[in-house]
Amino acid sequence: MKVVFSRKGFDQQSGGMASPILPDGRLIALPIPSGHDLTTIDNLGLPDLDLDVMLRDLSCERHSSKSTVHYDPDLGGNHTAVIPGWRPAFGQTGAAQGHLFNNGVGAGDVFLFFGWFRQVEKFSGRWRFVPRAPDLHVIFGWLEVDEVLPVVTDRAGSLRRHPWIATHPHVALPERHTNPRNTLYVGRERSAYIKGLGGGRFPSLRPSLQLTRQGLSRSFWSLPSWFEPKGRKPLTYHPAADCWEVAGDRVTLKTAAKGQEFVIDGNAYPELEPWVANLIGGTA
Repeated sequence: MKVVFSRKGFDQQSGGMASPILPDGRLIALPIPSGHDLTTIDNLGLPDLDLDVMLRDLSCERHSSKSTVHYDPDLGGNHTAVIPGWRPAFGQTGAAQGHLFNNGVGAGDVFLFFGWFRQVEKFSGRWRFVPRAPDLHVIFGWLEVDEVLPVVTDRAGSLRRHPWIATHPHVALPERHTNPRNTLYVGRERSAYIKGLGGGRFPSLRPSLQLTRQGLSRSFWSLPSWFEPKGRKPLTYHPAADCWEVAGDRVTLKTAAKGQEFVIDGNAYPELEPWVANLIGGTA
């Protein structure tokens, strides 16, 4: 099994702010803004939260619940109730898809989606980011790959197999996604790790979902020490020995600034699959 650490959601260039961690620990993973897509942020489906007010406060009116976004990965939302056969899915194209293809990512592999998060609070009746709260990279969702669909080179065949993908942003606008590498990764009907579909969002922050090492900038991760390559093929984009610093049972990784998809191969790291199983199952 290969695992892909996949960087997604609001960032400094797209959105201009972190995704919120609510006072109760809930993770609100915001998809990147898009003027070409039709889905709005309120599709996240948070009936007990006034998302519009929170977004307007945090963004100084740049974003609202009606802002359109590139809703990918699609890990659930209001739309799932009206799309028969819906499953979690993730689209990728261009150089990033070339990287996934070159590393043999396919059926049986797992995406772990991470993004930039920061704690928020209500202060004097308005939402704000907690002063001096750390910027964190946090894993907010996952996808267990069942099928890989070439949605440009075999659009008709992909839609015959899975008609429900027609609304996915990498399929719904064929005039925008013309690159032959445009690919859709479809999640399993039954997860290998929990009861339910093979993909979804982690609802709340817990220590095992926080990648950023305490006290350092968000690009420095704390991982189990067995992630250190020690002569094995490393997590892609991280070949240099000085990226890795082991202390006890943890290793600090200085992550690459470039790259959306970081791939690690479980054939070289036997600890990887049980680690993923515990992470998705909520036991880690």
